[in-house]
Amino acid sequence: MVAIGLERLLDVEIDRVRGKTIGLIANPTTVDRQLRHGIDLFHAKSDLELAVLFGPEHGLRATAQDLIEVDDGSDPITGLPVRSLYGPTRVPTQEMLAGLDAMVFDVQDVGSRYYTYIWTMAHAMEACARDNVELIVLDRPNPIDGLHVEGNLIEGAHLSFVGLYPIPNRHGMTAGEIASLVNNEFGVGCRLTVIKMDGWKRSHWFDDTGLPWVLPSPNMPTLDTAIVYPGACLLEGTNLSEGRGTTRPFEMMGAPWIDGNELSRALAEEDLPGVVFRPLCFEPTFQKFAGQRCGGVQQHIVDRDSYRPLRTGYALIRAARRLWPEEFQWRPPPYEYELERPAIDILAGNSSIRAQLEADAPLREIEESWQVDLVRFKEIRERYLVYDE
Repeated sequence: MVAIGLERLLDVEIDRVRGKTIGLIANPTTVDRQLRHGIDLFHAKSDLELAVLFGPEHGLRATAQDLIEVDDGSDPITGLPVRSLYGPTRVPTQEMLAGLDAMVFDVQDVGSRYYTYIWTMAHAMEACARDNVELIVLDRPNPIDGLHVEGNLIEGAHLSFVGLYPIPNRHGMTAGEIASLVNNEFGVGCRLTVIKMDGWKRSHWFDDTGLPWVLPSPNMPTLDTAIVYPGACLLEGTNLSEGRGTTRPFEMMGAPWIDGNELSRALAEEDLPGVVFRPLCFEPTFQKFAGQRCGGVQQHIVDRDSYRPLRTGYALIRAARRLWPEEFQWRPPPYEYELERPAIDILAGNSSIRAQLEADAPLREIEESWQVDLVRFKEIRERYLVYDE
């Protein structure tokens, strides 16, 4: 049985927060295995004061769609003020932290650097270092396991809110491990406490933990979504639908001009382990091509241990661009607060991968381009891994 950081803090490490005034960064995933929310659990404690709540992207209750800013407000159950960290500011201000002894971060990550929750955590670390406030990270599983690492490091000019620090697309770490790495390797220097899990192993996928899956965001409905996300999110950098507005976001992709049969045949010729592509048609209810019939494919994962999501994501883009060069386009800015650079460069972490795709470079060549940096990252990463295989 896996005991998450929230449970361990309240059950055996309550002295860490006893007598303190705290702020809580939370969303619907901030629950224990009985699905009791952390807001309620902290609010009921008489030996600490929960003073303010903070909501990451999508908001405290995760009702906002992607890229939609969220306003401040108040929690209807506790009456506590709610400060948005995905609105006018993404870095907690001094006013937001006034009177706090500690900020607590307890939000489920999905194992991919595009997912902004770990960067909300990083900004909170920066603010806590500025104001001498402790940051307490309540650790949770990496749902797509803690062994597999895939992708390139971000070049400095391409750092953004989908990658504030140079880590690969699929990092194979927990939020607590990332917090320690960022704090030490990049000189953040906040007073950081990580409440570790008990019972989690790096080889565990989320469905090995016995924990309930709660949607981390509106378009992350299942573990299957999280598995494909490190590659399928790259489609946000194009004019292809990544399946938002369907019941299988990121597993489905397409566009009105795509022939799913032709695309699936092209993908079958690539070296893409662990996945089978099924031609299909779908009609998004919102986002790209809302109300329009799209042709495309759905990814069916048949061996998640051998599956390589990033390789697969680039294969999807490369095939669609090669087969429909007149219709395919890169998504222009703005994207995630970036006003000048193409969205694909922000997601890829550099501009060279876009150039390789435009040159129809083989997937092997694209992967080889990041291996030196990936080896270097793995050496650094090893120092911060706190869970056994």
